[in-house]
Amino acid sequence: MKFDDVGIVVIGRNEGQRLVDCLTSIRMVTDNIIYVDSGSTDNSITAAKKIGAAVVTLDLSQPFTAARARNEGFSALRSLMRDVRFVQFIDGDCTLVPDWMQKAVAFMNQHEDVAIVCGRRRERYPAASIYNQMCDLEWDTPVGEAAACGGDALVRIKAFEEVGGFLPRVMAGEEPELCVRLRERRWRIWRLDAEMALHDAAMCRFGQWWLRSVRSGYGFAEVTRLHRNSTYCVWPRAIPSALFWAACLPAAIGLAAAIVHPIFLCAVLIYPVQAWRIAIRAGGTEAAWAYAGLILASKFAQAQGILKYYWLSWHGKAAQLIEYKKSG
Repeated sequence: MKFDDVGIVVIGRNEGQRLVDCLTSIRMVTDNIIYVDSGSTDNSITAAKKIGAAVVTLDLSQPFTAARARNEGFSALRSLMRDVRFVQFIDGDCTLVPDWMQKAVAFMNQHEDVAIVCGRRRERYPAASIYNQMCDLEWDTPVGEAAACGGDALVRIKAFEEVGGFLPRVMAGEEPELCVRLRERRWRIWRLDAEMALHDAAMCRFGQWWLRSVRSGYGFAEVTRLHRNSTYCVWPRAIPSALFWAACLPAAIGLAAAIVHPIFLCAVLIYPVQAWRIAIRAGGTEAAWAYAGLILASKFAQAQGILKYYWLSWHGKAAQLIEYKKSG
């Protein structure tokens, strides 16, 4: 079944076969496809055109962000396909689940006050690495009304245009930032109990996972600062938690040991104790222990991203794109 009133915007860079799989899955539900390429050096553009997507190539002399790419893809969609009512945003390393669109459009048609609907994004190869497993667990969020969505979501065009789309300067966390502005306009965000997309993180090295966490921390700081006066906050505990575990607590232990007595260094045992608590709550398995360790370590990476944002903002500099798939 195809949907003439749905357009799809795909963003990607050097995704190779993943992009081919993505576009092939999309052709099953609509022919209204825009692919936005951000400087690929492989055959992504040729492959996209062959499958039937209209291609937008970004001007790389301007700062690149996923938000900017999605906005430019949306503009092309509206220029070429005026009758669409919904736009599905999806990353080029994902494939769309065949019956997702039918469920999502039906829900949107029944709930006119919903601006965005999303479903369960799963990792395609969760057993390939603990880092892939972490991604899969991260995306298993509660069903029902939500504060925010991720990069894959079906969006009502009326609502999207009402708030002016994504903020192109936002380097990370552009989807939650959009959701804050939508909720301020009394639109709702909803997550269905339905499979939506399969994602290929291709994350097999610690360095990749670390950079991804740094990017998350940067997004926490940027979006929180942008909406510091809003009642629709999306990450109320993320920044305090990261800074407590990665900065405040280590500093307090170090100062106490240096000024009062070295015995205070024993306080570092709070970290394995916290890891034990997380692992037990996660089932106590070997995988749960790895999960717990990465959760704690992520606080340090997130703190790095938070501090990086504030440092760059203080010096009036723009952030560079953080790409975890290129790290070693």
